[in-house]
Amino acid sequence: MRQATHRVSVPTRGKGLYDFTRDIQSWLEKQKIRTGLLTVFCRHTSASVVIQENADPDVILDIADYFERIAPENDPHYRHTAEGPDDMPAHLRTALTQTSLTIPVIGGRMALGTWQGIYLFEHRSSAHRRSVVLHLMA
Repeated sequence: MRQATHRVSVPTRGKGLYDFTRDIQSWLEKQKIRTGLLTVFCRHTSASVVIQENADPDVILDIADYFERIAPENDPHYRHTAEGPDDMPAHLRTALTQTSLTIPVIGGRMALGTWQGIYLFEHRSSAHRRSVVLHLMA
């Protein structure tokens, strides 16, 4: 069995979804592995990774707006407030999404659907540089 790992740094400008599919595919092509299984793992508790539509930007905006409604800032019921009003909602949003994805690799490419992309979902208000680990097994 062959394995490869890599870390991708995804810069964010605050809350939102950031497409980094090309970064992953570029690394994947250098591995020369035609068939395998790719794990994409987000190393944070206030950001996540999701597969989502990459054709209509309104989808991404609607998703971000929806999470603002279901995990709002400044909810008086939150106990964890020491790291700012956006921190506890960020943890909730991460719990409702994913910290890792598993994607088949076929013919040296991720087996994503026509309109699918891989996004880092930043849940904090300020800019961050998020670390995502890629693990490829063949």
